[in-house]
Amino acid sequence: MTSTRNPAPEGAASVKKGVLLVDDHPFMRAGLALLVNKQPDLTLAGEAGTAAEAISIIERSSIDLVLSDITMPGRGGIEFIKDVQVMRPDLPILVVSMHDELLYAERVLRAGARGYIMKEAGGENLLAAIRQVLNGEVYVSPRVSARILESVSGRRPRGSTSPIEKLTDREIEIFEMIGAGKNPRQIASELNLSTKTVDVHRANIREKLQLPDSTALVRHAVHWVETRELPK
Repeated sequence: MTSTRNPAPEGAASVKKGVLLVDDHPFMRAGLALLVNKQPDLTLAGEAGTAAEAISIIERSSIDLVLSDITMPGRGGIEFIKDVQVMRPDLPILVVSMHDELLYAERVLRAGARGYIMKEAGGENLLAAIRQVLNGEVYVSPRVSARILESVSGRRPRGSTSPIEKLTDREIEIFEMIGAGKNPRQIASELNLSTKTVDVHRANIREKLQLPDSTALVRHAVHWVETRELPK
């Protein structure tokens, strides 16, 4: 596909940077691919709908940046980030997600990503984030940056704590899989865990969210997956 080339941004490299798109929604990938390919300094280096597909592409292709969602079939996005860090510690990952940045941004940064931007931020902000990460910097929104500074200083804004924040990365992953209708055996198989380990995680989630039984756990998980909020 050919496109009209606009003048490169100031300081843009003469060699285009290859971007790998990882998102389980084809329409989302198509939109991002169109945006990337219109840029004079960027090019689409591949697309993947799952973590496994993305790992395969990274193993055999030259990639300069991974643009990834954190919700995808099979292995979750945070675990995917950790896997890429083991394979290619020099490969920057920018997470583009619909999920609340106040809950996920710090988690993906701890996992090894170089930035987090919400899908609603728009194309112009996304391109700025891509170029900032490719330049060796970390990208987060001013809101997240302020929150991280509050955390480092030992101060948290009042009312900022959600029960979900008490969960570990693995517990959030399992909580979302429960909400997607998967039983302990399916979760264990997809995450390469024993069912006993999954049961322990489920019990820990119930305790942290103060839920009385497994029925309440499933109800809360389904509501979370559908709305990104816990039932009142």
